[in-house]
Amino acid sequence: MERHDIATITAGYQERIRRLALFDPLTDLERKREKDENGKLIDMKGLGLLTLLFFFEQKVMRHYKTGVKQLAAFIQEVTAEQYQLQASDYSRLASSLIDNFRPGTGVKRTYSFYNWETGQDEQLEYSILKTNNFNPTTNEQFYTLDDDGLELVFATKEFYSEFQLSINQLMLRKQLERGEFNGALRQVNEMRVAVESIDERMLALKQEIQRSIVSEETFDRYKELLNDSYSRLQREDDEFKELRQFVKETKDRLYAKDIHRKEQKTYDLILTITRELEAVHYDHSRLLEQTLSLKNTTLITAQESLYYTGIEAFNFDHEITSHIISVPLPLETMKGVLHPFLKVEEERTWSPLTLFADQTIVEDQQADQTTTMPEAESDEEIDARAKALRKLYKKLMEELLSVLSKMREIRLSAFFDYLTETNQAQLYASRSFYEFWLILHQRSPITRGNMEHDEDGKSLLTEALYILGDNRLVITEEKAILNRYKRYSIQEMVIRLEES
Repeated sequence: MERHDIATITAGYQERIRRLALFDPLTDLERKREKDENGKLIDMKGLGLLTLLFFFEQKVMRHYKTGVKQLAAFIQEVTAEQYQLQASDYSRLASSLIDNFRPGTGVKRTYSFYNWETGQDEQLEYSILKTNNFNPTTNEQFYTLDDDGLELVFATKEFYSEFQLSINQLMLRKQLERGEFNGALRQVNEMRVAVESIDERMLALKQEIQRSIVSEETFDRYKELLNDSYSRLQREDDEFKELRQFVKETKDRLYAKDIHRKEQKTYDLILTITRELEAVHYDHSRLLEQTLSLKNTTLITAQESLYYTGIEAFNFDHEITSHIISVPLPLETMKGVLHPFLKVEEERTWSPLTLFADQTIVEDQQADQTTTMPEAESDEEIDARAKALRKLYKKLMEELLSVLSKMREIRLSAFFDYLTETNQAQLYASRSFYEFWLILHQRSPITRGNMEHDEDGKSLLTEALYILGDNRLVITEEKAILNRYKRYSIQEMVIRLEES
């Protein structure tokens, strides 16, 4: 009888059993006898698998706040047409599913077995879900897939190749956290292969778009495909940025611990991972540009080509003329056939009111008249204008303090009313009035001590602020817009007088 190499056959028996043990929570769910209100048996094992896929999707999408409430909403959505349940039933099922994958005691699940490799009874510990965050306000606990949960998901679902990069990114982060730098470098190399594969598919897709778009339905299908690809690449790019930052922090931490001296090989590995990850990220960024180019140029060009191909293929004599002549159509039908080919009705009219419109009058100028640049204001004119502004600002401050002597707070709209009642409406008919309020609002709170001077030491607000004394003006704006004079408008303000 042939003798077998027992050691070879039983090698790695514990690891194989561990992979089988990961399916144990799904087997436990299959034994549960849950029914809906109509007495229909609920597929708990199927809901358990959907729960794992739901948490995996949340992890890929980087939604970190996922708990019983979110899982209950997902179960309600996916089983709405299958089972008849109350709102409380969905929460109860979600809690039961989470407790099955992560016991409420917080203790990891265990699996006992006989190890045929070592000849001993052993026990495995594994964790499918783990706590991720907690909201003390709503007393809500959030969860995410643990390493064993990720492995179970990978073992139960065949992912499309375009998701391979996201999987590699998740595994790379886990390996870096555990200090498995050799495995992390392998993950980076696998990511490079995935990026190269996506690059090849993008090139094939570009050629397929140029060759295969023969209808609007095909165009819409490729457009949706490109939008999905671009969104996925953007999420992967965000994850790349976080991974690069995480690798940088890991490298800095190792350097701070003098690992580069104690364990030169380990430090060289992290440097290699950093360099290779940056190279992969660069290649991946080019994929984003290619996808955007496919969306903005190739796809639109293909659509235009489809349009002009349709025009060239359209035979007017055959499709329209011969049909009208050979088949006697009713008058109403004839209008419908001809309508797309008729011009839009145009009627040239003019209104007599244009005679009274504003006319542009340009004086005739002599041909030999030369154009000269306007002369700058003289120093005397500048001083005179500044003096007038200081006088106006002083006047406005006096009127404002006169009103605030009776009340400690007033709105700008009420100050407008005060000027109107005291026959001083001409004050807010000039632009300088509005500039005064803009300056005050910009420098609020206003005190005599925070006056800003120009080179001459005479600010336009010097005289106005001098009469303010030891008081302080606080000006705040509101949303309303005031338009008391047709040429100017200003935002509503609240002016409050405070003692310093």
